[in-house]
Amino acid sequence: MTKAPAPLPADIAKLSFEEALAELEKLVKQLEDGKAKLDDAIGAYTRGTQLKQHCETKLREAQARIEQITVGADGKVSTTPFNS
Repeated sequence: MTKAPAPLPADIAKLSFEEALAELEKLVKQLEDGKAKLDDAIGAYTRGTQLKQHCETKLREAQARIEQITVGADGKVSTTPFNS
């Protein structure tokens, strides 16, 4: 049984994909520097996982809205849902 993800903090939920990704990249750089105290690093890791979850959700939502343009044998143009 898969556990449902915890709800995101409101400040993360309101971020755009680009804002969340920029913050995530900043956190990764800070963690890679290795200068943060352990408690700060754990907090940054936790926030990073929440930002990653938010970005993945935004990407899934965008993919669901994308439609693929197709041309039928009769030359008629139509759209179908995108399938990855």
